[in-house]
Amino acid sequence: MDRDDALTALSRFGMGASTDERNSAAADPRGWMLEQLGRPDGAPGLGDFPPSAGQLVRVLEARKDKDTGARKQLHQDYLAEAAARTRAGALTTTPVRERLVRFWSNHFTVSVQRPVLFPLAGSFEREAIRPYVTGRFADMLKAVARHPAMLLYLDNAQSVGPESAAGQRRGKGLNENLARELMELHTLGVDGGYSQADVEQLARVLTGWTVDRREGGFRFAPRLHEPGPKLVLATAITDDGEAEGDRVLDMLAHHPATARHVATKLARHFVADDPPPDLVEALARHFLDNGGDLHAVTAELVRRPEPWARPRAKMRSPDDYLCAVLRGFDGAADLPDKALVGTLSVMGQAPWSAPSPAGWPDRSEAWAAPESLMLRLEWARKAAHQLARRGVPDDLPVGAATRALMAEAGNRAEALFLALASPDFQRR
Repeated sequence: MDRDDALTALSRFGMGASTDERNSAAADPRGWMLEQLGRPDGAPGLGDFPPSAGQLVRVLEARKDKDTGARKQLHQDYLAEAAARTRAGALTTTPVRERLVRFWSNHFTVSVQRPVLFPLAGSFEREAIRPYVTGRFADMLKAVARHPAMLLYLDNAQSVGPESAAGQRRGKGLNENLARELMELHTLGVDGGYSQADVEQLARVLTGWTVDRREGGFRFAPRLHEPGPKLVLATAITDDGEAEGDRVLDMLAHHPATARHVATKLARHFVADDPPPDLVEALARHFLDNGGDLHAVTAELVRRPEPWARPRAKMRSPDDYLCAVLRGFDGAADLPDKALVGTLSVMGQAPWSAPSPAGWPDRSEAWAAPESLMLRLEWARKAAHQLARRGVPDDLPVGAATRALMAEAGNRAEALFLALASPDFQRR
């Protein structure tokens, strides 16, 4: 592979090309990426943030007491962790894993569009996504479904079985939001062969899966759980309390429709908006043959020819773009929290703020609208003026065509702007 192939590898599977990576990946990009998959998470600066249990207690108390000071502090916690996450994308020593964190966090979206999630979105990613990106899909799915952030975001914490002890006494009802999104977005896909009756039955299975408002964290509440047998995807689910949910999640995790849905999304993210059918089929087969082992599936994606045949086929999202810029310039990530998060907000992708449970769009057209591009280029021009004070790196991760344009620029700032506006930075 030549230098351009190595840059494609760093951008397609990583978070952008840093100086060290350009050297280490150049000789064997595939080998470099496969080695990355076996390494522990190298994202810096995330270990000191509080776990979700304590944050859940704090946010519920603040809302109950109408404590505006506590709410402001919780929002500051969000700002600090959102900025730390952006820096992690720029500074991580395991950018392939970090790319997977971004992918799976978006697949299992929780959003601070619901204010109760402000102090929980970061811990959700740390606790339910990061540990599992090269593990088994079923384990990630269970961690996601039990996490307080997801239970609150999709209202399962308030779901009550109509025939449960609490339902008969209080007249509260079933909430189907989590059950629907588990099937439609997280596992089977919209064309996965399930019915509205399956959604309703899964919602009954998941009654009692709620949050502990005193201690924080997950709690199974038998008084909320719908008694009796259920029928999900033509499979009888015996009356077994909390264990019913685990059984159905395992069933969904290993379903052929889930394999195809996950394979399609992986291929779309890493290869092309309209992924090659042969690649989707290969990844789905690998998913099923390996029991949903995400390390095996991702390694198969790296080995396949399709990701290497379509360089720069994907438009970078604002988060991708900012991380690539910061990663390309030593010291560029040393910005205040507000500057990092504010930049992403201006460009339309504030951390953990997707507009719906479907997450951020993963098609180029979503980020290539004229207004979006104008905002991005305005930021790029300002950033170029700031970065020009450091000089123009000799090994900037751009191709020969962009270098030729930079050589004709009138000054360093204009040269850097041409680089940041080029396909080398705008696309991956």
